[in-house]
Amino acid sequence: MNEDMLNPEAILTKLVGFDSVVGRPNAPIVEFVRDWLASQGVAAHVLPGPEGDRSNLFATIGPVDRPGFALSGHLDVVPATEPGWLADPFVLRERDGRLIGRGACDMKGFVAAALSMVPELAAMDLARPIHIALSYDEEAGCQGVPHLLKALPDLCAPPEGAIIGEPTNLVPVLAHKGKAAIRLSAKGVAGHSSRPDLGTNAIHALVPVLEAAIAQANALERGARDARFEPPWSSLQIGTISGGQAINIVPDAACAEVEARAIAGADPMDLLAPVIAAAGEAGIGVETISSYPALALPSDHLLASRLTALTGRTPLAAVSFGTEAGLFQGAGIPSIICGPGDIGRAHKPEEWLARDELTAAVAMIRALGQELRG
Repeated sequence: MNEDMLNPEAILTKLVGFDSVVGRPNAPIVEFVRDWLASQGVAAHVLPGPEGDRSNLFATIGPVDRPGFALSGHLDVVPATEPGWLADPFVLRERDGRLIGRGACDMKGFVAAALSMVPELAAMDLARPIHIALSYDEEAGCQGVPHLLKALPDLCAPPEGAIIGEPTNLVPVLAHKGKAAIRLSAKGVAGHSSRPDLGTNAIHALVPVLEAAIAQANALERGARDARFEPPWSSLQIGTISGGQAINIVPDAACAEVEARAIAGADPMDLLAPVIAAAGEAGIGVETISSYPALALPSDHLLASRLTALTGRTPLAAVSFGTEAGLFQGAGIPSIICGPGDIGRAHKPEEWLARDELTAAVAMIRALGQELRG
């Protein structure tokens, strides 16, 4: 492996160069990471998911039989089809200290920082390990990481904590909302619109279920509050709707997608229960697209204190976007969110990470390693 690849910016250049869009096969980027780790004497476990064409990756620096800390990131990115890109989004470029490219901020920057630190961490003779946990299809509702977590007991001692490196300006974050999403599918009978009596309108069949979704959204807005979040209530929305072929054809199919975001202490699937019940009454099909729980780390937890010391920054109580942290917490691993960059730059054209933000992430991981030395 080229010596230049010890530089986090060089690693980020390689990572951004992989068109690892969510929902697609990811073997090239996983193989790159595996080979990079092998070049540093670190064996990686490539963990295929049930889809068969994409994988998680897990590696350990230090003793696998002792509790340590996981650095968690996802390798997938959202598509880069929005107008406004000034150059190829999958070729990293620099302008005025900004490293620009799809995934530079969300969240290949954190992954690059972690990988660049592997040689130093390996030389530290760690008494407790640092794990690198990389997942697929996070952008589709954290689809990959449950399979990684299921394999974890066979790979290492239970981790003492997990740092999920989503962009938070390197400010530790203690909580986030949970999320669940469902797809509603109605079937009808096509026909000419002049004879609706000979057909069954799938869009009409869907309407009572959508009305139930709107009613539940309004009820949640008047319901339980948690001032840490913006907005401070659980929310529900109809995100997509489709159906029909032409104005003069009775539609034989209609589909809508509904999501719920839950404050800590609420199950996002429970928030969707009135919608699912209405679908059952109307004979509408329901498919769960994704679901992950909220994160809630107590402010006095040792992991919060550790990240305060590592970053020099006071933890933020909560954010409203979701991450894999809730799933790690659900698996019994205390978790916190802390990574370089700002979430406000994610999923936008000209996504960027500042060069000094990447350097700061490297310094945080180095400080963690120094704490875990023998």
